Amino acid sequence: MWELIEKGLANNGLVTAFAFVGVVMWISVVLSKRLTFGRIHGSAIAIVIGLVLAWVGGTLTGGQKGLADVALFSGIGLMGGAMLRDFAIVATAFEVQATEARKAGLIGAIALLLGTVLPFIVGASIAWAFGYRDAISMTTIGAGAVTYIVGPVTGAALGASSDVVALSIATGLIKAILVMVGTPMAARWMGLDNPRSAMVFGGLAGTVSGVTAGLAATDRRLVPYGALTATFHTGLGCLLGPSVLYFIVRGIVG
Repeated sequence: MWELIEKGLANNGLVTAFAFVGVVMWISVVLSKRLTFGRIHGSAIAIVIGLVLAWVGGTLTGGQKGLADVALFSGIGLMGGAMLRDFAIVATAFEVQATEARKAGLIGAIALLLGTVLPFIVGASIAWAFGYRDAISMTTIGAGAVTYIVGPVTGAALGASSDVVALSIATGLIKAILVMVGTPMAARWMGLDNPRSAMVFGGLAGTVSGVTAGLAATDRRLVPYGALTATFHTGLGCLLGPSVLYFIVRGIVG
């Protein structure tokens, strides 16, 4: 009986992945309500659970794709891939009202630029402090501080080593989790109560997953606006990281 069920789940990998992620999200929401009284959003807890499961899957199989290396959960590799991720981001942006988006104006553009440059400076400086003195490594880790997508994109373009790329991804994940957890706590202080402030926040924070989860825990109506500028932030980082920012770092450190 179990063999029949296992075969059915493995042959319908994407359906199994959606069901499995749904169970993880349900557990995460319950933990959020019962243990943290909603102060830490369920999405942040789900990401931590996902990271642990990825480590367990990689350890058990010796593979490189985490839980997706387990045959029963192979559909998670497709569900968590770039195709569905980008579809979700685009679908979220469709909820934006153009009249509200225009209100961000110049301050939104400035926030977008600062949200790209400032984290990069912090990340590159930390990389230098920990002994990474070459321009490629500093740029890759600095780009990871922008988002965990910009880091590997920049590293691949510049030919960074795999360990440096891994560090850039880890840096971006830590930032995403901090934004997720910190946004609801600091929302009142930052004035996150209207679409314009949400767009400015999305430009400054940058990480799409962190911004969307943080705003969802604050006010669900603000999610599309924060996600809109955060998405542009990722594109801007991928454009500037392996080009302008790299040449600036190379000019400084040689």
